[in-house]
Amino acid sequence: MKEEQFFKNKNKKNTRNLGAWTLLWVFSLALVTFGHALIWNENTTISLVLLIVNTLIGIGMILANVRYLNGLDELQRKIHLEAMGICLGVALVAGITYSTMDVTNIIAFNAEISHLIILMGLTYLVSILIINARYK
Repeated sequence: MKEEQFFKNKNKKNTRNLGAWTLLWVFSLALVTFGHALIWNENTTISLVLLIVNTLIGIGMILANVRYLNGLDELQRKIHLEAMGICLGVALVAGITYSTMDVTNIIAFNAEISHLIILMGLTYLVSILIINARYK
């Protein structure tokens, strides 16, 4: 029982840690993206420095994600691995299709990476929900 509580606390800590790193990364990305035009008048040096900081924070977020996944039990790790595989496959196929549609002018607008990121997030979320329901 004591060991189970230890792992529960560790999982909560890993989840909070991952959430903090993710929020910090999103905030730093927004700062670089919008600050370039709105705060420091397109100063490339400031943008480059903050982009490097954003990349380093992104590496911290990746490491926090690895810690989070390593702290899960076998079933949860299997669920996340399967969801990540689905997400990767959908992102690869849909991303290349979307880009090809842009290059061949099948679509009248530019293919934006943000659309692919949204698709990936939704695919991962739905995959986790479906796979979790399958194992219950």
